[in-house]
Amino acid sequence: MADEETRGYSAWAARWRVPLGFILGGAYLIFSRPSVVLLVPGGVVALTGIVIRALAAGHLDKNQRLATSGPYARTRNPLYLGSLLIGVGFSLAGGSWILGVVFAFLFLLVYFPVMRRESDFLRGQFAGLYDRYAACVPLFLPRLTAWDGPDSGMGFRWDRYWKNREYEAAIGYVAGIGFLALKIALAPKFALR
Repeated sequence: MADEETRGYSAWAARWRVPLGFILGGAYLIFSRPSVVLLVPGGVVALTGIVIRALAAGHLDKNQRLATSGPYARTRNPLYLGSLLIGVGFSLAGGSWILGVVFAFLFLLVYFPVMRRESDFLRGQFAGLYDRYAACVPLFLPRLTAWDGPDSGMGFRWDRYWKNREYEAAIGYVAGIGFLALKIALAPKFALR
């Protein structure tokens, strides 16, 4: 029964991760209080997340091959690691610790069950290879050295990046930074904290 509940919750988390992200994004637009002092370091952290996601997308052939190269040689979930860094960066740049706490809570609530669910799917899809990979590469926090397993020599390809539509995250990053800069320019009292 507990296993069924876990699967049900992870299915709920997978289904609601995008709508909850939009809700949090709306709250961010309203409640963020950016400043130049916070925009720069927050922007750098978020940009690091964008780069990690871009590199991961360029190594990913969804449902065709188990991605174990590039960022996938250090963490099984570089896309989610990148998303965490983007969220942390924008939380910092937005200047609202409450939004940062809500983001962290939602990330834990939603993404860890989704990662477990995806692990189960990949284990079924790629049988023994995934088990060997999972035994050497952590679920989320990256290892310092790259795993040198099968397919680890696969290189980054731009066609994968475009096919996985990762450019949308880059566009979102530019729009988010632009929004915060505009909010600073239009509300100088928030910029001079």
